[in-house]
Amino acid sequence: EVQLVESGGGLVQAGGSLRLSCAASGFTFDDYAVGWFRQAPGKERERVSCISRRDGSTYYSDSVKGRFTISSDNAKNTVYLQMNSLKPEDTAVYYCAADPRLLWLWVSSKSNYWGQGTQVTVSS
Repeated sequence: EVQLVESGGGLVQAGGSLRLSCAASGFTFDDYAVGWFRQAPGKERERVSCISRRDGSTYYSDSVKGRFTISSDNAKNTVYLQMNSLKPEDTAVYYCAADPRLLWLWVSSKSNYWGQGTQVTVSS
């Protein structure tokens, strides 16, 4: 069974840091792109960052560029999102998704594989 499992969310004060993890099971990430997306209450899902596990190419949304870093540990079949200088507006449920096509995943925010989400709450 294909599964993506996010972890690492929590409550943090503004200016703090969190590291999210997205672990895959049931398939090998190697030829996939993995993305992080978030959805705040009453808002549409928003793309955050994507990485190609094949060549390490990355994308970031303007709202997180310079604060968030996406990385991949191929040996652990896990992708991370290091979030620094967190702001209250970063509060959302964060989801990871995987697709063989990096550009498709980034542009469409669509995938057949999604995790269950992890809550990130940033207090002011």
